[in-house]
Amino acid sequence: MAGSSGQQAPDYRSILSISDEAARAQALNEHLSTRSYVQGYSLSQADVDAFRQLSTPPADPQLFHVARWFRHIEALLGSPCGKGQPCRLQASKGRRVQPQWSPPAGTQPRRLHLYNSLTRNKEVFIPQDGKKVTWYCCGPTVYDASHMGHARSYISFDILRRVLKDYFKFDVFYCMNITDIDDKIIKRARQNHLFEQYLERRPEAAQLLEDVQAALKPFSVKLNETTDPDKKQMLERIQHEVQLATEPLEKAVQSRLTGEEVNSCVEVLLEEAKDLLSDWLDSTLGSDVTDNSIFSKLPKFWEGEFHRDMEALNVLPPDVLTRVSEYVPEIVNFVQKIVDNGYGYVSNGSVYFDTVKFASSEKHSYGKLVPEAVGDQKALQEGEGDLSISADRLSEKRSPNDFALWKASKPGEPSWPCPWGKGRPGWHIECSAMAGTLLGASMDIHGGGFDLRFPHHDNELAQSEAYFENDCWVRYFLHTGHLTIAGCKMSKSLKNFITIKDALKKHSARQLRLAFLMHSWKDTLDYSSNTMESALQYEKFLNEFFLNVKDILRAPVDITGQFEKWGEEEAELNKNFYDKKTAIHEALCDNVDTRTVMEEMRALVSQCNLYMAARKAVRKRPNRALLENVALYLTHMLKIFGAIEEESSLGFPVGGSGTSLNLESTVMPYLQVLSEFREGVRKIAREQKVPEVLQLSDALRDDILPELGVRFEDHEGLPTVVKLVDRNTLLKEREEKRQVEEEKKKKKEEAARRKQEQEAAKLAKMKIPPSEMFLSETNKYSKFDENGLPTHDAEGKELSKGHAKKVKKLFEAQEKLYKEYLQMPQNGSFQ
Repeated sequence: MAGSSGQQAPDYRSILSISDEAARAQALNEHLSTRSYVQGYSLSQADVDAFRQLSTPPADPQLFHVARWFRHIEALLGSPCGKGQPCRLQASKGRRVQPQWSPPAGTQPRRLHLYNSLTRNKEVFIPQDGKKVTWYCCGPTVYDASHMGHARSYISFDILRRVLKDYFKFDVFYCMNITDIDDKIIKRARQNHLFEQYLERRPEAAQLLEDVQAALKPFSVKLNETTDPDKKQMLERIQHEVQLATEPLEKAVQSRLTGEEVNSCVEVLLEEAKDLLSDWLDSTLGSDVTDNSIFSKLPKFWEGEFHRDMEALNVLPPDVLTRVSEYVPEIVNFVQKIVDNGYGYVSNGSVYFDTVKFASSEKHSYGKLVPEAVGDQKALQEGEGDLSISADRLSEKRSPNDFALWKASKPGEPSWPCPWGKGRPGWHIECSAMAGTLLGASMDIHGGGFDLRFPHHDNELAQSEAYFENDCWVRYFLHTGHLTIAGCKMSKSLKNFITIKDALKKHSARQLRLAFLMHSWKDTLDYSSNTMESALQYEKFLNEFFLNVKDILRAPVDITGQFEKWGEEEAELNKNFYDKKTAIHEALCDNVDTRTVMEEMRALVSQCNLYMAARKAVRKRPNRALLENVALYLTHMLKIFGAIEEESSLGFPVGGSGTSLNLESTVMPYLQVLSEFREGVRKIAREQKVPEVLQLSDALRDDILPELGVRFEDHEGLPTVVKLVDRNTLLKEREEKRQVEEEKKKKKEEAARRKQEQEAAKLAKMKIPPSEMFLSETNKYSKFDENGLPTHDAEGKELSKGHAKKVKKLFEAQEKLYKEYLQMPQNGSFQ
């Protein structure tokens, strides 16, 4: 190496000529000891050549000059030497350079997989256009109240939509339809209209009885022809209830009771026979209904109720909502193109889809979702609708598997003009035309209930791909699982359903959503008391954690005190925290497996609770920053799932909508002051031994504050924990606590009573002199000796030795008891 200007580079020839490596290193070390190390020296070729002779720095600590220069030159100019290889140093150009850097190997990021009904497998989700996702969801047919089956589908899709949008950061365009033209709507609208007219006529009791009997005749025929056991049971129940309501009115008419009594029986029968009479009126007068407004009034009302129910469930509204009645021109054009493409045909004013022609095409497949169901005439006819399966309609088809694209309207049905005469859309074509208009020839996701797979969705696929002449109208088909009620099939047509409004009277929207989150979105969910109890307990478990963390965060601390040193406990909890976040991410990537996510979140909270309990046991406060991070993460995930409705910074909101943040931040300082004042009063009361004050303090905690939604938790040796909790929850807890205490009291009293009875029985037995104990048992013994011991049995036979021995043993035991009795203080003979 060259030193300052004018210094000559050293001559290494003599050193390099030494053959022994150890001796060569020693000589090199002596030479380098004469040179000063100055940062910035340039390297000569002689320096490089000298150090190329060394494979590694010498291990001998006395050769530190060589080791120092070796590492210095290596750091400046070259990568580490290979084992057993000379050091590959390059001559310097007079400046330092950074050492070579290599990126870490890392791990492959998990990709989202979704269960695709088109393959019946979990597939990697790949949108067609970057992060943009086009999604169409089948909406409700609005002719009655929304029920828990609807909630099952729409809450589940809301969760999936939120996860894709807010967790995976896809740009989701969500479209949903409202079916407001349908056989069910037409029939229900006519029935309601005709029944209202019937009520307006105020039929006399005799006329009502006559009409009910007339309606029962076709109803009985229908009942006898029904083979489905669930439907048959429902019809039998209706028949039975109508007959029960008919008998009192018949007796009232025969007995010529007063008008008020008869009218009361009439009202009961009209209520019970409403469905029976409505169906009968529609079968006889339905074709006379000509006012089209009747058919729009009903769906408009129930659509409004549906939207209110969805809002109450915190289901996000769609980005665009389509109504069939608003897309009739587009539907007509859609049908016409299918006909033009050769996959549809006109028959008697209706247009049908030619399934045989479509299936025989090389570029198309019919029955993609449920190929095994193709030909299921029962399912196909249910898809066509009750008004479209008459013999004349079925005879219009070329194949029994063909389905209606457009239906020629009959008298008593709404109609729209079209090239084939006045008619109305078929059920399946609605979604195809509306989705095709908005989303084009191919969408990323199509969603619906499991029961819509065949024929509805299979027919949607067929007619849409016939229209677009492609084989990829839907890339991913998602179907939510069935909902059962306490293990039984739920069906609106079977009148076995719970409306969303009724469900929300028992449980909150959050509790219903938690129940759904705790189950797979694609599997059957049983809506039962056990399911909801699990959701309630889960909500309570999380809420207690959030309240405890809030209490820790409220403790006063200066700005530097909020950052505390971590020990092994904090490091371990933090590791578990990141492990759980990884597990949650993997679960969401695995078909949005919220069930596993909820289990991992529960496990994370349990670990935090154990950590807090351990700190509490040694009178130390937990690490606030760590617990806050966990609580914020859980809050974030619950917001993504839609389980936290309002803008809550941490945990579940308290109070009504829009007031949670103000309520908590406003009242907490006052509650904290009250808690500290109460604690001071309790301390003085204990010291001064004033139990009345302690009782008042307990009453404040147990009776007064719960009515205001406030919980005080007293802990020995620690400050009182203040929590804002839902008032009804606190009152329920208080009632449960009262019942437990009442039960304990009853058990204690019962135990005391039994003990008292046993002692009384024992005392009564002790009072009997041994000489008298057998005398009353004349059914067993007939003769006794002078001490009262029996000698003969009831038949006069002398007692056997064994029997006499047993009797004597009992006598001696009683003799001992009697002596104890005589020695008792109250008997005046205590010794």
